[in-house]
Amino acid sequence: MKPTRTSVLAIVAVVCALAAWVLLHSLYTKLPPLPWTGVPALLIAAFAEAWTGRDLQNRIAAKRGLKPVAPLFVSRMVALAKATSLAGAAVAGLAAGFVIYLSGQLTAPVPRQDALTMAITLAAAVVLVCAALYLEYCCRVPDRSDRDPADEGARL
Repeated sequence: MKPTRTSVLAIVAVVCALAAWVLLHSLYTKLPPLPWTGVPALLIAAFAEAWTGRDLQNRIAAKRGLKPVAPLFVSRMVALAKATSLAGAAVAGLAAGFVIYLSGQLTAPVPRQDALTMAITLAAAVVLVCAALYLEYCCRVPDRSDRDPADEGARL
């Protein structure tokens, strides 16, 4: 499995932003005011992934006193990180589409509130993508080039 490319995440975000912008031209007046409840969910998920990444990085590096991590668990965390980064990019794109569409209507109270909600959602989604990329990075096996070559021969 290859590391997630930020260009793929950017493409997903741009496509979702365009789709949201196009759909809002015909649907925005029919929508209820947008809820802010997605923001805490995104931030909790980001915190959990960053915490898990820090823990996994220490366990993979075999720090003393920590239980080694199972390889299957690490592969599941990589899959979670990849999925979360794509989902976060999609949410960020949708929120950006909302913000772009509503930027011309900020004089009215409801669109201004919706634009603020979506701007905060956009920021939370970017934090989630960063946490997912950090988790994916933490799942890598550290470079062992600084080890003694005689030590490696003893393990074979």
